[in-house]
This record gives sequence, structure tokens and C-alpha cells, in this order.
Amino acid sequence: MKASEHHHGGNRGSAWSSLWLLTKRDLKVRYSTSVLGYLWSVLDPLLMSVIYWFVFTQVFDRSVGEQPYIVFLLAALLPWMWINGSLTDATRAFLRDVRLVRSVALPRWIWVGRIVASKGIEFLLSIPVLVLFAVFSGARVSWELVLFPLGIVLLATLTLGLSLIIAPLVVYFRDLERAVKLILRVLFYASPIIYGAADLPEFAQPLAWLNPLSGIFGLFRAGFFPSQLDWGLVAAAAAISLLALALGQWVFRRSIGGVLKEI
Repeated sequence: MKASEHHHGGNRGSAWSSLWLLTKRDLKVRYSTSVLGYLWSVLDPLLMSVIYWFVFTQVFDRSVGEQPYIVFLLAALLPWMWINGSLTDATRAFLRDVRLVRSVALPRWIWVGRIVASKGIEFLLSIPVLVLFAVFSGARVSWELVLFPLGIVLLATLTLGLSLIIAPLVVYFRDLERAVKLILRVLFYASPIIYGAADLPEFAQPLAWLNPLSGIFGLFRAGFFPSQLDWGLVAAAAAISLLALALGQWVFRRSIGGVLKEI
């Protein structure tokens, strides 16, 4: 009995070390081939934030979000880049490294997990940008900042769950790759990124409860804007994220055998 426990523990340990090695490989490939490296991972959300800041504070009379608006934007845009990048890359999780997937004896979920992990590390590396803008714009910090890690845990859970659903299904339905990009574009505007969940008109309020990103982004913003925290939305986000992970594991287990024959 102990020997088998030790064997399973060893397998689990090697799976996690393999995940870490593949994640490091992804990050090295991404950064070693570009001169600006790290800057590219923060340039996209930074540029988008500056554009939205300019449009809503300089061009139009803004009636959404809170001041300083640039911090309000970045607190949701940076985590958005994590889930957006992960789900986009998950569509190629098995198709990008077909030979490796076939030949290397690793738990198959690692090919999806390494995408979520590498994008998650990029998100963590972008946090100093948020800190800098918070300092320079004079954003007030409150105790709710301690909820930031909870936002990370929930977002990682949701992202992994959805990625585990998307990655195998794309192998069967190739059109799903384009569909995911389209859905993500809609989800960007349907999520409280350029506005807060409370800014939604009354008829659209149910959308905030159905969209787990409403509660998750509220956790990321709460340290600077306590009024953005809604524990009801956080509870809904936690329930949907756990459901997505459970569903993702089930879909993945049921479809992975067919995926390996298909690729």
C-alpha cells in the first residue's frame, strides 16, 4: 500500500515539475526571441488603458468607473489579458505541438495547464505596472488589497476550467478556434473592464451575476476602490469558477482519448 502511495506521489511530483519545465520553456521562447521581451507583455494592456483613458476622460464626459480612471482600467485589463491570452492559446494547445503530445508520456492536462501557468506568470510580472500607476496617480489604498490573491485563485480556476473544455473540443470542431476569438471580443465589452459592475443599467444587472469576471475584477479593484467589491458577485464567481473546473475536468477526461487519435 505504501509503495503504491509513494508511486502516485512520485507521479504527481513529476507531473508538476514537467508543468513547470514546459511553462519555463514557453516563457523563454516568448522572451528570448524579442528585444523588448517583458515590455511586450505589458505594452498591450497599457496601450489599451491609455486609449480608453483618453476617450473617456479627455474626449467624452465620463460617467463610468472611478478616479483615478487609469488605475481602475488597469486593475481589470491586466487580469483580462490573462484569461483572454489563455483561452486564445488553448485553441492550439494540442495542434501546436502535435509530435510532442503524441510522443511524450505526460499527463495530457499539462499541455493546457502550461498555457494557463505561463499567462498567469506574465500577469504577475505586470503587477508592478499597476503599482506604478497607482503611486503616480495618487490612488488610495485600503485593506481590501489583501483580497487580490483571492482574485488570482478564482481567475486561475476559471481560466483552467474553460481551457480544459476548449482545448480538446477544438480538435474535433476546428471552427471553434474562430468562435472563441469572437466570443472573447464580445465578452470584453460584456465584462466590467471599462466600466464597473454597478454602472450597468438595471435591465443588464443579471448579466453581472452570470459573468464570473464581474466578481473577480471586483476583487482586483477592491484595494483601490472598495465600493467595487460585491460579495454576492464574488460568491457567484466562485461557484461558476468551480463549476467550470469540474466541467472542464469531465469534458477533458471524456474526450482526450479521441483527441490523441484525431491529431
